[in-house]
Amino acid sequence: MISYTQKSQSDQMFYAAEQAGLKLAIKGRIVAVVFITTLLVTTRGVDRAPEFILGGLLFIGLGLLHFRIIGSSYDRPWIKFIFITTDFVLLSGAVAFLPAEPGLQLPDAMIFRFQVFPFYFLILAVAAFSFSPGLVLWSGVAGAAGWMAAFIHVRSSMERTLEWDDIPVKPTPEEFLAVFLDPDFVATGTRMQEATVFFVVAMLIAIVMQRARDVVRRQLEAEQGVAAISQLFGRFVPKAVADSMIRQEGALEPVGREATVLIADVAGFTNLTETKGAQAVVDTFNDYFEAASEVIGKHNGVVTQFIGDAVFATFNVPAEDLEHRRNGINAAVDLLELVQSTTFAGEKLSIRVGVSTGPVIAGNVGGGGRVTYTVYGEAVNLASRLEALNKEQGTSLLISGTTVDEATQSSLKKIGQVEVRGVSQPIEIFTLA
Repeated sequence: MISYTQKSQSDQMFYAAEQAGLKLAIKGRIVAVVFITTLLVTTRGVDRAPEFILGGLLFIGLGLLHFRIIGSSYDRPWIKFIFITTDFVLLSGAVAFLPAEPGLQLPDAMIFRFQVFPFYFLILAVAAFSFSPGLVLWSGVAGAAGWMAAFIHVRSSMERTLEWDDIPVKPTPEEFLAVFLDPDFVATGTRMQEATVFFVVAMLIAIVMQRARDVVRRQLEAEQGVAAISQLFGRFVPKAVADSMIRQEGALEPVGREATVLIADVAGFTNLTETKGAQAVVDTFNDYFEAASEVIGKHNGVVTQFIGDAVFATFNVPAEDLEHRRNGINAAVDLLELVQSTTFAGEKLSIRVGVSTGPVIAGNVGGGGRVTYTVYGEAVNLASRLEALNKEQGTSLLISGTTVDEATQSSLKKIGQVEVRGVSQPIEIFTLA
C-alpha cells in the first residue's frame, strides 16, 4: 500500500478529496436510506415494515463500517470498491429473490415494473462523491451487471415469458395492452436498455471527473513549478522581484519613484577576514544576512543586494509602501538591536547603517544572458555616504533629513547639516535620540 506521505502533492490532494467525498456521500446515503425506509414503511403497509427496516439497517450498518475504515490503518485503495460492489450485490439480490408483493403471489417479473431501478443511481451517486473516476466507472459496470444478473435469474425461473416481439406489427390498442400488461411480459430489451443507460451515465460521469482531475492536476503542477522557480530565482534576486518577473514572463518594467534606501555595513570586516578562516567567515555572514533579511522583510523592505559585507535594502521599490520612510527607520533600528543581542556562527558583529530617501530608478540590467535587479539614484549614493559618515560622527545610524517626517522625528536626534561628498547642498542628518 502506498502511504499518504509517499504520494506526490497532487496525489495527496486527490486522495484526501476521495476520502472526504466518500465520507460526505456515506452521510448523505444514510440520510437517504432513513428517508426511503420511512417512506416504504408508511406507504407499503405494516406487514412489510420489518423487512424494510431490516434492509435499511443493513445498508446503514455497511455505511457506518465503511465510514470508520476510511482514513484508518485498515483503509486500502480497493476497500471502496468492495463496499460499492456489496451495495449492488445486496440490492440486486433483493430484486432477484424477494417477492414484489408477498401476499399477492405475483409473478417474479413484476418486480421490474416497480420503481426499483432508481435505487441503483443512489449507489452511483455515492461513488461520484469519491472524486475517483475508477470507482465511478466500476460502479457503472457493477450496477449494470447486477441489474441484468437479477433479471436473468428471474426470467430463467419463469415457465412463460413475453417480449416486445410478441406484440403484433401495427397492433390495435387492445392487442398492445394484452401483451404489455400481461404478468409474464418481461421486456428483455427494456432491461438491457436500462443497464446500458446506467453504464453510459457512469462512464460520462467518470470522464467528466477525470477531466476535472486533469485540469486540477495541471493547475497544481503549474503552481508548483512557479513556486519552485520563484524559490530558486529568489535566492539570487529579491523574492518580490522574482515573483513579479514570473508573472510578467521575464519582463520587469523599470520603475521610477521615491523610495527609502538602507545600507548596512559591518564594521571591522577586514580584521574578521584576516583572523578567521574562509569557512568561518562564510558561515558568519550567511547567518547575519539571513537574520538581517528577516528583519528588513518584517518592515516591508526588500534586500536588493548583498555587496561584500554590506546589506543594500529598499523600501517602496519594487513593492509599493506608503510608509516606506517609517519602515526604513524602524528596520535600521531593529538591525542595530539584532547585532547587539545576537551572535552569528559564534561571532559578535558591529554594523553602521545609513538611511536616505529620494527619487530612484529600479529595474533589471545586465548582459551576456545575465540579469540583475538594481536601484539607481541620489538616495542610493547618499545612503552609502551616510553609512561611511558614521565613523566620523561616532554613530551607528545616520538618517537623512529627507527620510525624517513628523511621525518619526520624535524618536530621533538632529545632528545638524553636513557636507556630503557628491551632493551639492549640505544635508541635514539625524541619529537615534
